[in-house]
Amino acid sequence: MSAYCDPEQEFVVVAVGAEPRVTEVLMEKPNGRSAANTEFNEIPETGHRTAVSKHLNFAVCCHSQRVGHSSVEDNSSDPPVPEKKPKWVGLGLCYALFSCVFFSVLALLVKKIEGVHALEISGFRCLFQWLFTFPIIIYNEVDIMGPKGLRLLLFLRGLLGATAMMLLFYAIQQMHLADATVIMLSNPIFVSIFAWIFLKEKCTLLDPIFIVFTLVGVVLIARPQFLFGTQNGGLESEYKNHIKGTVAAFGSALCAAMTLIVIRKMGKSVNYFLSIWYYSAVGSILSMSAVSITREWSLPFCGMDRAFLILIGLLGIGGQVFLTKALQIERAAPVALIKTTEVVLAFILQYLFLNHSPTWWSLGGAICVTSGTSGVAFQKWYTSTKKAKKIQN
Repeated sequence: MSAYCDPEQEFVVVAVGAEPRVTEVLMEKPNGRSAANTEFNEIPETGHRTAVSKHLNFAVCCHSQRVGHSSVEDNSSDPPVPEKKPKWVGLGLCYALFSCVFFSVLALLVKKIEGVHALEISGFRCLFQWLFTFPIIIYNEVDIMGPKGLRLLLFLRGLLGATAMMLLFYAIQQMHLADATVIMLSNPIFVSIFAWIFLKEKCTLLDPIFIVFTLVGVVLIARPQFLFGTQNGGLESEYKNHIKGTVAAFGSALCAAMTLIVIRKMGKSVNYFLSIWYYSAVGSILSMSAVSITREWSLPFCGMDRAFLILIGLLGIGGQVFLTKALQIERAAPVALIKTTEVVLAFILQYLFLNHSPTWWSLGGAICVTSGTSGVAFQKWYTSTKKAKKIQN
């Protein structure tokens, strides 16, 4: 038998045997210098003097200032541990909806800013995310270079993610907000295609149908002249900008899909904040370099635009945080279904703040794209649920 004194608690405990365990409180821990000279000479089992140790060699330490006199084997008098109440079933979906609201408002602010290039706006957003994630990485002592063997994938994640963001911001500035949002949200279709090519995931018979629906929706939104003629719904004066925006939004969807493939390839071996840090760092360097090359650098003309730049950075961080929390609680397929509400929000914000009513072509394209992406998400959800039931049985 030996006695141990924990310097952070106000009691002395007794340990028995080669692998000590807490049995009972003998006395209050003495304060001052007397604590270092305390000796236990009257232990009836051995009769030997036992010095006080300053370290507890226990696997589990008692945090209370009093320990019951019952032994470890007899714990029938311990109060029952209350069961944790299950979380609200809709919490993850609410997080996903909040992220949709944040990203939709962010897109509206990108559209509202005048005189600032999309590349510069992207640089400001990446800078805010870098300032947010870097202290977290330092605090958690994460290797800033990333695990060996995955650094190239981390760089690709940052490059593809930043490219997708810059192309989306450019598309928003060149075409209507809702149209750019709809095309960008077609990326789940391309995720399925790339997963089939690079990750060898199975492709079902319904996937080609969903792909056709999505591509038809993109065509209805783009309305190319070789299909729709020169009279294509009031786009004569801004047709070139509309086509530029369509190509940029389509490229953004492809890059976003490839980003998700890279993230899935890395798996859980990479810290989430490190992945965001790479995205922010590469995006900052890439966007600022592009702005310098194109000589598009310009400060906002008014204080409102400067406030919008700050809000874009904050909304981007908030949207990613809510989306991450949603994916931690809820399955990916229901979250993908909730993400389609960004289409509805984009049409509403466009009508309220930009005074633009959608055309029937845009509405038809939005319905086709939403049907295709929702079909993919619902199919993934059904497949995962079916597999889970088989495992349980």
